[in-house]
Amino acid sequence: MTIQTQVLVETPENIDLQAVPAGLVPRILAYSIDLIIKVIVQMVLAMVLFFMGLAGMGILLICYFLLEWFYPVFFEMFYGGQTPGKKQLGLVVVHDDLTPIAWGTSIIRNLLRAADSLPLFYFFGLFSMLLTKHFQRLGDLAAGTLVIYQQPEARARQLPEVDAHPPPAALDRDDQIAIIGFTHRHEQISGDRQQELADILAPMLPVEGRHRIAYLHGIGRWLLGGQ
Repeated sequence: MTIQTQVLVETPENIDLQAVPAGLVPRILAYSIDLIIKVIVQMVLAMVLFFMGLAGMGILLICYFLLEWFYPVFFEMFYGGQTPGKKQLGLVVVHDDLTPIAWGTSIIRNLLRAADSLPLFYFFGLFSMLLTKHFQRLGDLAAGTLVIYQQPEARARQLPEVDAHPPPAALDRDDQIAIIGFTHRHEQISGDRQQELADILAPMLPVEGRHRIAYLHGIGRWLLGGQ
């Protein structure tokens, strides 16, 4: 029996998003890379501040504190949800609805590393990742976040190969936006779902059945400037 761990999310626009959560091994490797970076920075700071006596020691302790607790927050917020370690492994932190991580959730998930590290050697965090379907540690569960494999760069969207034509009646702004979105995302929406959406507009369309999809795409192309 195959265990399905893939994350599937349906957006309000009825588009299915999917992602693959990162497992235990890549997350440990990413954490190890970040740990090495932090140790190197700490060693350099210690050597630089050693000659400043007690003042240097105070500054060093503050730097250690900031580095330990806010190193991941800084990179997650300013580098697209990726610390250097995660970037090397192709991982990214996102909300569990696959939206980009925000300040509040980043701070929560990283402050709770203290709980994940209890009682020793990150035991609770590792145990939680092994028990949860999407490999979430305690900080992820509390903040509502996931660590997933970064999606490849999306290729340029291709519009449907249909002739552009004006709508049969005047459309308000919301209808225009909806039809343009329908046309832009045609590759992301299943054929059955496209037909379902097209049938909703059946009263205003002069065509029947499967032709409604192409007709709406033609309107979308017209609204986009006849591309």
